[in-house]
Amino acid sequence: MASFDFDLHTAATAPAVGPPRDWKWYLHPDAETMSRTVAARLADELRSKRNSLICLATGSSPQRAYELLVAHSRAEPDLYDQARWLKLDEWGGLAIDDPASCEHFLRRHLLTPLAVSPERYFGWESQPADPAAECGRVAAWLAQHGPIDVQVLGLGKNGHLGFNEPTSQLQSGPHVANLSPSSLSHSMLLQSKGRVAYGLTLGMDDILRARQILLLVSGPQKAPQLRQLVTGRISPLFPASLLRCHRAVSVYCDAAAAALIPEGVLQSSCSSSRHNG
Repeated sequence: MASFDFDLHTAATAPAVGPPRDWKWYLHPDAETMSRTVAARLADELRSKRNSLICLATGSSPQRAYELLVAHSRAEPDLYDQARWLKLDEWGGLAIDDPASCEHFLRRHLLTPLAVSPERYFGWESQPADPAAECGRVAAWLAQHGPIDVQVLGLGKNGHLGFNEPTSQLQSGPHVANLSPSSLSHSMLLQSKGRVAYGLTLGMDDILRARQILLLVSGPQKAPQLRQLVTGRISPLFPASLLRCHRAVSVYCDAAAAALIPEGVLQSSCSSSRHNG
């Protein structure tokens, strides 16, 4: 699929457009079956393109899908020997091996179990001497090796994607992010041994140039955010709303997360698919 041509400033001032019509929806009874479907989708993407570049979010939303992908690799190990992996974001200021770092999460749940070689993984440094230069390093790597084939995302409590936080003007490329209180209260940080000073993240343009976007949303705590994504307008104050500008978004959600979406909205206005895993 062709890479996405995205105008950040035009999108951010667009009027309400109603529910996204080109998206695919996969509604599941629970997070476990949702995660199984996501893992199967990632395996299918690798069957279609063995050296796919997959950009990885961290946290509870994708964790189980990564674990199931590892389990699948035991039955089909050759499928993963060319895959390329990219870290979406990182907690700036934490040691790279801090239990709360995104690096630690990915190595524990995916990279180490898959025996991913160094040349097939690229990620942020968590304590760069020059954060701006680190952003330039990531931008240069992505310009040479991108675009992203499959972008895995969760939906933040305030609508953030990666560390693209709500603001009047979103950043298009890799950047240093001032983290919101919502992000700084993330459950990942409960096990931190250090202090987070800032975020490091790919920008909205990087995300939206991905060929495919998989958005994972589960649990009743994410129901208000998913409703806003479906029914609200495009605004940089709710960064996830800019996903409306992409035509190849697949939303994987469980019944609890979809509970507040108005009845009939998905069936009448979206390319809705029900999948039982």
